[in-house]
Amino acid sequence: MNLWEQEEQLFKQGYKTICGVDEAGRGALAGPVFAAAVILPYQTDIKGLNDSKKLTAAMREKLFDEITGIAVVYSIAKAEHDEVDELNVLRATYLAMNRAIKDLSAVPDMALIDGNQNSGINHTNRCIIGGDGKSASIAAASILAKVSRDRYMTDISINYAGYAFEKHKGYGTKLHYERIREFGPCVIHRKTFLKRLH
Repeated sequence: MNLWEQEEQLFKQGYKTICGVDEAGRGALAGPVFAAAVILPYQTDIKGLNDSKKLTAAMREKLFDEITGIAVVYSIAKAEHDEVDELNVLRATYLAMNRAIKDLSAVPDMALIDGNQNSGINHTNRCIIGGDGKSASIAAASILAKVSRDRYMTDISINYAGYAFEKHKGYGTKLHYERIREFGPCVIHRKTFLKRLH
C-alpha cells in the first residue's frame, strides 16, 4: 500500500502543507488523552511506518526517534483526565488534537484526522477512516501520540505505586481492574469511565 496516496491527492488539489493528526488513550480508564500532529517531508520513506497498534513497543520507540528526527515540524499535546470527565472523551480528544495542531510552528493547509468524526476540530481538515494505516502523516502521528502517552504513564506510575500503570498504561486490563478493586480509584482515574465498575 502507498502510504502517501492520501497526501498526493491533496497536493494535486493545491494543498502544500499537510499534517497528520491522531490520538492515544481515548479508551483508557486513567490518565490523559494524548494527540500528535506531524508534517513529514513529502515522500519520505520511513521503513516499518504503520498504524502504531500494529507495531511492537520496541518498533514504536525506534520509529518515534526517526520521525521526530526527520519531521518538518511536530507537536504533542494532551487533555487531562479531569478534562475528559468534564467535557466527555470525544470533546477532550478534539481538545488535545486542536492543541497539537495549534502548537505546530508551521501552519498546515490541511489536517488529516484519523477516524470518522471531526466536528470539534478548529482547522481545515479531512477525516480518513483507518487513516493510521492509509496515510504516512497519520501513521507518524499515531506513533508519536502512542509512545508519548506510554512514556508518560510509565513515568507517572512511580507516584501511584500499586496500580501498575507502567504495565497496562491505564487501559482496562484484568490487572488494572483488580488493582482498582483492591485500592479504589486514584487521582488520575477518569470518574466517568469508572461508573462501569458499579
